[in-house]
Amino acid sequence: MTTTDRRPAGGDATRGWRATIADYVSLTKPRIIELLLVTTFPVMFLAERGVPSVGLILATLVGGTLAAGSANTLNCYLDRDIDARMHRTENRPLVTGRISPRAALVFGTVLGVLSVLWLALVVNLISALLALAAVVLYVGFYTVLLKRRTSQNIVWGGVAGCMPVLIGWSAVTGSLDWPALVLFLVVFFWTPPHYWPLSMRFREDYASAGVPMLPVVAEDVAVGRQVVAYAWATVLVSLALVPVAPMGWLYLVVAVVSGGVFLWEAHALLTRAREGDRAGAARAMRLFHYSISYLTVLFLGVAIDPLLHLPLPLLG
Repeated sequence: MTTTDRRPAGGDATRGWRATIADYVSLTKPRIIELLLVTTFPVMFLAERGVPSVGLILATLVGGTLAAGSANTLNCYLDRDIDARMHRTENRPLVTGRISPRAALVFGTVLGVLSVLWLALVVNLISALLALAAVVLYVGFYTVLLKRRTSQNIVWGGVAGCMPVLIGWSAVTGSLDWPALVLFLVVFFWTPPHYWPLSMRFREDYASAGVPMLPVVAEDVAVGRQVVAYAWATVLVSLALVPVAPMGWLYLVVAVVSGGVFLWEAHALLTRAREGDRAGAARAMRLFHYSISYLTVLFLGVAIDPLLHLPLPLLG
C-alpha cells in the first residue's frame, strides 16, 4: 500500500458527511482562492469606473471560485506523491486516504467544467475562456511541466494566478485593455517575492520531495537578490497604472506607502541573508505574510480610487 492509499478507496463513507465535505473543500485550497478573489472584484470597479452590478460581481466570483477550486484540486491530485513527503502537506485528504484519487479527479474536473459553463452562460465567453486558460496553465504548465523540473517554476507558473485580473476586467467590459494588463503584470512580478520566502521556511520539505524551488537549489543571498528585484518590479509596475488607467490621489498614496513597506521587507530579507542568517525563518515568513497584505491593500486602492474621483492634476 502506498502513502497515497493509507485507507481503502471510498473509506470516507463511514465518516460524517460534514467531515467529508470539509475534506473536499480543503482540496480546493480556500485560502488561495480568497487571495485570487481579492484581485478579481477590485478590477471590476476600475473597469466600470464605479460600482458594477451586484449580480455581475457575484456571478464572476462564483465562476472564479469554481475555476480556482478545480485547478487546486487537480493540483492536489497530481502532487499527492510529493505531498506525502512534505511535513506541511502530509495531512491532506489525498495523502491520508480520506478521499480517493479517483474521487478527487472527478471532483476537480467537474468544478472546471462548471466554471467554464457558468461564466460562458452567466457572464461572457471571454471570461469563460480565460478561466479555462487559468486552469490549464496551473495544472498543465505549472504542476505537470514546471514544478518538478526548474527553479523558475513559480515565476512562469505564476501566470495562472494572474488570470483573475483579466477575468474581472473582461467580465465588465467584454474585452481586455492596458489597465488590466498592467495589473496582470503586478501580480506576475509579485508572485516570486510572495512565494520564495515561504519556500525558504519550508526548504527542507521541498528538498525531501525533490521539488527544485529556488531556495532549495540556490544560496540565500542569490534568492534574496531575486526577491528584491521582483519586489522593485512589482512596485514600479503598480505605479505605471497611475498614468495608464489613469488613477487618482488615493491609489497613488496607497501604492507608494504599501509598496515602500514591501520593498523594506524585501531588502531586510536580503540583509539577513548577507549576514549569514540563512535569511531567518521569521523574516522570511514576515515578508510572506506582508506580501498578502500588500496585494490586498493595493487592490483595495484599485477598487476605491475610481469611486472618489480625486484625479491628479497632471492627469486631469
